[in-house]
Amino acid sequence: MNRGMHELVDADRGVVSRRIFIEPEIYQQELKQIFARCWLFLCHDSQIPLPGDFFTTYMGEDPVLVIRDNDGQVHAFLNVCRHRGNRLCRADSGNAASFTCAYHGWTYRNDGRLTGVPYLREAYHNELDRERWGLIPVALLGNYKGLWFATFDSEAPPLHEYLGEMAWYLDNFVDRREGRIEILGMHRWVIPCNWKFPAENFGGDAYHVPWSHLSAVTTSFSTGATAKRNATGTMVSPGNGHVVICIGPEMSGEPPADKLLDYDWATRPEVNTRLGPRSALVNPIVATVFPNFSLLRATSRTFRVWHPRGPDKTEVWSWVFMDKAAPPEIKKAIRLAGARGFGPSGTFEQDDMDNWQECTRTGRGVISRQMLLNTQMGLGHDRFDPALGAWASEYRYSESNHRHFYCRWSEMMSGAPWNEVVDHSASENDHV
Repeated sequence: MNRGMHELVDADRGVVSRRIFIEPEIYQQELKQIFARCWLFLCHDSQIPLPGDFFTTYMGEDPVLVIRDNDGQVHAFLNVCRHRGNRLCRADSGNAASFTCAYHGWTYRNDGRLTGVPYLREAYHNELDRERWGLIPVALLGNYKGLWFATFDSEAPPLHEYLGEMAWYLDNFVDRREGRIEILGMHRWVIPCNWKFPAENFGGDAYHVPWSHLSAVTTSFSTGATAKRNATGTMVSPGNGHVVICIGPEMSGEPPADKLLDYDWATRPEVNTRLGPRSALVNPIVATVFPNFSLLRATSRTFRVWHPRGPDKTEVWSWVFMDKAAPPEIKKAIRLAGARGFGPSGTFEQDDMDNWQECTRTGRGVISRQMLLNTQMGLGHDRFDPALGAWASEYRYSESNHRHFYCRWSEMMSGAPWNEVVDHSASENDHV
């Protein structure tokens, strides 16, 4: 497995096999080696603010129930009844003191304990050990500034180590102002594409903007921050497969709406104070936390999870986020920009979905599947920048982030234990 995966991704040469986007066997290995081992995003604090609040989601294809119990402690369990494996909670979110399975009526408290079993005395003769049959918890659960993550792997590094330098780049999205962020609603839709195409796109593909989104840019629907000829910026790889698109600190990625542009510049002093000296070097606007959690602060403010649903299908869960301290008129403007640009029928979203769909569909061919994909843009033209705590490209368009993303994918797919997983982007002495 190790040797085979490294043959599919050659970061040194900048080539990737198309097999990793279409073959069912490789997809099944991803579920085991990546989605069952990495830290995955679950939800935001504001989605479960009160005791009893819950939110249902997925880690890979495993259904998960996130609950704040009656004492205010947050848990995450497999959303599966221990009796026959039926889905326990069918609601997307809500508030409940307990959950009862629709099949045979087993009931669990919101702290995961099994409390109710029909005919326990008569049918089980009081011999069922209910303490042993509570809900299955995730191995590790962690919170970073309101973002809840979990992993099924008890050997995984702590969340702060997994994020590493990526934590500061996350702050640019979720901790810009006092009170941090709040989220609004959720859109869900399915794209007939492999999950890695949108994950890599959000983490490193500024190259497509002046071409795929040409109509939106030329009609001034968007500022097209990465498309301007005089734009500055860099691709940044902070380690562990996490990847970020940054524009220059003198630029704004907001939509061409006076309210939002004025708000961006008016809040910059507070933002820069909170973020520190590094904010004078780069302005992160799009990012992917490996493997499938992406954030966007350009044209719209959205974060989303690319839930895998097979080698050629991705279910997108997308939320609009905004500074909690923003005035009502700014929150409204952000909401409208999100729906117009990056909702399921948004101008930018439609362009992107068409590309990802066709990149996946053509991989079904026997001959076309043998073709290697080229990720050589900027090969040999990136360097480790201590001030950024990351590898950075020399030019604002580069596929350096693609190479770091797929190198991490290959390392995880090798099945090596965590202490042997090589991180090619965290050290100045390693180069991809």
